[in-house]
Amino acid sequence: MRHRHEMPFGASLCDDCGVSFRLWGPAAKQAELALYAGIGGQAQYRPAEFDAQGWWECRVPDAGAGTLYHWRIDGDLLVPDPASRENPLGVSEPSCVVDPLQFEWDGDWAGRPWSEVVLYELHVGAFTPEGTFDAAGERLESLAQLGITAIELMPVGDFPGRFGWGYDGVLPYAPRGAYGTPNELKHFVQRAHRVGLMVFLDVVYNHFGPAGNYIGRYAPQFFSQRHASPWGAALDFDGSDTRPVRDFFVHNALYWLLEYRMDGLRLDAVHAIRDDSQPDIVEEISAAVRAATPGRHVHLVLENEKNEYERLAARPQPGRYDGQWNDDFHHALHVALTGETHGYYRDYVGEPMNLVARTLTHGMLFEPSRRKPGGAREECRPAPPQPLGALVNYVNNHDQAGNRAFGERLGQLAAPGAKPLVLLLALLTPATPMLFFGDEFGAETPFRYFADWEGELRDAVRAGRRREFGLSARAADGGELDLPDPCDVRTFEASRPDFEQQYSSGGKRALELVRAALAVRKTHISPRQHMLLTGQHTAQRFGPSGLRVCWHYSDGRLLVLELNLGPQAMTVIGNGVRSTDAQELLRHAWPADTAADVWPAWAARWTLGKHQT
Repeated sequence: MRHRHEMPFGASLCDDCGVSFRLWGPAAKQAELALYAGIGGQAQYRPAEFDAQGWWECRVPDAGAGTLYHWRIDGDLLVPDPASRENPLGVSEPSCVVDPLQFEWDGDWAGRPWSEVVLYELHVGAFTPEGTFDAAGERLESLAQLGITAIELMPVGDFPGRFGWGYDGVLPYAPRGAYGTPNELKHFVQRAHRVGLMVFLDVVYNHFGPAGNYIGRYAPQFFSQRHASPWGAALDFDGSDTRPVRDFFVHNALYWLLEYRMDGLRLDAVHAIRDDSQPDIVEEISAAVRAATPGRHVHLVLENEKNEYERLAARPQPGRYDGQWNDDFHHALHVALTGETHGYYRDYVGEPMNLVARTLTHGMLFEPSRRKPGGAREECRPAPPQPLGALVNYVNNHDQAGNRAFGERLGQLAAPGAKPLVLLLALLTPATPMLFFGDEFGAETPFRYFADWEGELRDAVRAGRRREFGLSARAADGGELDLPDPCDVRTFEASRPDFEQQYSSGGKRALELVRAALAVRKTHISPRQHMLLTGQHTAQRFGPSGLRVCWHYSDGRLLVLELNLGPQAMTVIGNGVRSTDAQELLRHAWPADTAADVWPAWAARWTLGKHQT
């Protein structure tokens, strides 16, 4: 099978005209196509025709796959195609015509249901020493054997510089050339499918990066005059002439799902998207995806600090999303384990174990979107209980590690005995679990913020980090260290997990624990997700660190977690909750001969059955 997504912009191969090139540039007085015979070749210019809607179009009969081209704006500025399918030499260099039909797909993959999702987030450049799609593909089979079911790629749309997270991309249709060609990314996706793995992609629809973005020169209508963004000019989704802007991002979502056969998208920071129209762009993207992918399991996930739970649905619906990253789970657990209460952790002070309990039974904790500016947590209402499967729980991700001064993972900050236990808490609840690459073997390497900015932008980023964290900052062990320079290649290299650690005794133990947990999930939790009730789960506290959580199912059974998230063993009164048909699923650091009323330190056990209190 071969797949091509037809778009109203970019370069499109056609049977009767070679290639049709289209650019929306309503502010350009003149636009020409610059064609190159090869890398370093002399440009030949072709005039483009302009229509009343702001579109420039040029048809070139002798162009084809592999043709390199720029757009020349007003006779002096050479720019890449913003909808380029490939920019092999960098974001300011010529774009390349791609024939998507050159790639042959298998025809029997329809994805996997949301109930089976176990996410594994990774950064392509840091995942292997080579930093390529091909090299990453070599590790897919071992992840599938571990019990992972879905790979989540941090953004791959091209961005300037030698390294970066990818969230400041400027060519959202062009896979990053340093990672590989479009066909190599497709080959990665196909390899994943062949071993039973889905592939999700992070996409950024809230801003363009600050460097290498030329759109404002010829299409300033892309950017809002009414709204602002934390990262620069806000995109204009609700102005007077926004259909091309909305189409640019709707088609981007469809492009990755149809032409690249991705199985899901995670929309970055939708709380930073400002759109007062109805439906807004977030709803429109979902509706378009649902209409375009019948018969496939295609999943849509949000990052949304506003906790707009009305955007979520337990089953695929046009306009709605399957899941949302649950920062509340991570933050409550982080405060309970570390005692840190600065920054956004200030909302989780008081009794963090109570908040951990509520995230496990209700999902989201409260509604930050209703909070007054600068207001405390007490000023906003608790969120109502949500279908737990719609919440994506994790103990690490790129933000929660990378936004720290030294990029520590939670396992490096918590007490040694807590490290494996907290990972199990992300894997063995009815919420959808996510691992961050390296978690599976207890990686001790950090994941830091890195971006290869230059000039004034580099100086501004460095100064901003110094203002936030100081010239030096306190490391996890309490010592003072010089603040890592995000624009230094060594900061990027330090963020690459040491996969040799998985062969150490500790790495092997971590892998076996994750493998056992995911086997339990596959057998006893995922198949029961459709019976999970909402709003009827309960949690009971014991002492400073003990917790019993009961998740209720429509067939009358319960999944029970008994947890001591503390360094001291504790005696629990009234421990006899098991019935004769109870099945113990997994225990961690809980010896079988332990007295019935004693819960060991840093211990947990999971049981499924008809429990009687």
